[in-house]
Amino acid sequence: MTIKASPEAPPAGIPANGLLTSPILPTLLKLAFPNIVAMFGTTLVAVAETSYIGRLGIEPLAAIALVFPFVMLTQMMSAGAMGGGVSSAISRALGAGDRERAATLALHAAMIGLLGGLFFTAVMLLFGRGFFMLLGGRGGVLEQALQYSQVLFSGAVSIWLVNTLSSVLRGTGDMRLPSATLIGTALVQVVAGGTLGLGLAGLPQLGMRGVAAGQLIAFSLGAIFLAWVLVSGRSRLTLDFRAFRFQRAMFLDILKVGAISCVAPLQSVLTILIFTRILAGFGTATLAGYGMGSRLEFLLTPISFAFGVASVPMVGMAVGAGLVARARKVAWTAGAASALTIGLIGLIVAAEPVLWVSLFTSDPGVTAAAYSYFAWAGPAFGFFGLGTCLYFASQGAAKVGGPVLAGTGRLLLVGLGGWWLVSIDAPAWTLFALAGAAMVLFGLGVAASVRLTRWGK
Repeated sequence: MTIKASPEAPPAGIPANGLLTSPILPTLLKLAFPNIVAMFGTTLVAVAETSYIGRLGIEPLAAIALVFPFVMLTQMMSAGAMGGGVSSAISRALGAGDRERAATLALHAAMIGLLGGLFFTAVMLLFGRGFFMLLGGRGGVLEQALQYSQVLFSGAVSIWLVNTLSSVLRGTGDMRLPSATLIGTALVQVVAGGTLGLGLAGLPQLGMRGVAAGQLIAFSLGAIFLAWVLVSGRSRLTLDFRAFRFQRAMFLDILKVGAISCVAPLQSVLTILIFTRILAGFGTATLAGYGMGSRLEFLLTPISFAFGVASVPMVGMAVGAGLVARARKVAWTAGAASALTIGLIGLIVAAEPVLWVSLFTSDPGVTAAAYSYFAWAGPAFGFFGLGTCLYFASQGAAKVGGPVLAGTGRLLLVGLGGWWLVSIDAPAWTLFALAGAAMVLFGLGVAASVRLTRWGK
């Protein structure tokens, strides 16, 4: 009698791996939890940094608003986009039982992280002033932005290496060590940035340069620590830089996912900038009301990121092992968990926006605008959570073309739709409804691409 292998079991010759055989939902939750903690820690750092920058004055506060999109772009590209490509390639190699290839991919990933950081350093040092002027930076605000940017981006390699090496570890299924490193980095950033920026403990007050130096010190220490972990053999993969040999196929395996994925952060930043620019024409109260809503979106993003990043090694290993049905089940389970969690919060703030808005303002005009935003966009939060999570799962399968196209559709809807609404003098609530519709389009578009795209070889 011939016994057939279970579709959920690895093929013969593939070493046993818990991510290929363990129950999907409990494993996802176990992998996602450390990421949620780390991402919320990073978010709280951003709040703390904004707080002590506010003590430096109004100009530094305005300056950080100019630099923030580029800092976020650096983080999103290195952690979510190229980082997803790194985790995907390594997990697929491990799923196929090829540890040697996985270790070689990790070495090439480190090279990509180094080059990515150098690219951002060159671009921001050469063109930073022009970028900030395009966003409206003038006078003292422009100079404060340059002070922060020049110090921070001079060490962009550290940011890229922390996120790239963390992605190497995530590709092996290790979520705890990268998360612990990010939390430690965040704590160092708060202490060092606050101390140097405000001149605490008897040190000279360095202002925006000191705040940026705190972040640079924190990420440099994080990069050194992760490199030590990977080189010393204390992780599931060991890096031997002495054995490095340039292999074009290894770079292509990472870049076929990571390079395409880098379009997504650009789309996200452009969508926010375009929408903010359009709403600025409706007055300060409307723009501030939208700010209340976008701030909640920013705080909810770590949930999608956590479920999505947790799904990458599970999907990648399943695809590498030929378990395509399991890979798809992982993707849909992660997407559903993200959509339900974020969607529930969206429905709550749509029904009771006072729970969030009252934390920040009591101004009637701002409150009315925020209420309107949540009423129209809140019910669509779940679709945004679905799309973001499935985007990461698609990275695990090395099929990111569809999700990127869905992001393009969202960008075009916001840009063209917003322009048309402004041209006919439509009220502000129509723009908030447009924002919600764009989230629905993005979520359904990514879901359709996952459903229709063939995964596996």
